[in-house]
Amino acid sequence: MNRSSANSRLDSAAVPRPREPFLARIRDVTGLDPARCYQCGKCSAGCPMAGEMDLKTHEIIRLLQLENTERLLSSESIWMCLTCETCTTRCPNLFDPAAIIDALREITLKEHPGFVPRRIAAFHSAFLDQISTHGRVFEFGLVASYKLRSGALFADVESVPGMMARGKLALAPKRIKGLRELRRIFDGCATEKPR
Repeated sequence: MNRSSANSRLDSAAVPRPREPFLARIRDVTGLDPARCYQCGKCSAGCPMAGEMDLKTHEIIRLLQLENTERLLSSESIWMCLTCETCTTRCPNLFDPAAIIDALREITLKEHPGFVPRRIAAFHSAFLDQISTHGRVFEFGLVASYKLRSGALFADVESVPGMMARGKLALAPKRIKGLRELRRIFDGCATEKPR
């Protein structure tokens, strides 16, 4: 065996096998084909969060079509989606961008947790903790948990007295009836909370 063929075998062994393309995983999860989107922009035109997103809905779908995973996941846009499904309702091609964005979030949480913005992961975990503990949101507990997890301890602290005066931040939580049943749902889903 000559030296060049030995080196080429070593090089090919060192290169990891390519994973299933991101686009194929989205198709598997949603049953939708992002190639159906022909970039009319109606989804973005109706999106109530479009002004807050660096990537509009149709741009998210286009990056997915192009397999530009790094640019797609490095944007916070998929986390800004309200899941109001306006984009899906407005689509003239009967496509479902909201389902695609949900799948992008699920895959990112499982496979690329480093791309989840810290403050969004902190809010998500704090919110789920409140629901599983009380059956509803205990606002004071939610804010305290979010602040501790996100590290933004003193951001917006000046608004606390006014919120408490208006009864928006109760000091004691209220629990729902049927909390045991709700906790069984959480256990059944085996919810993995982001870090």
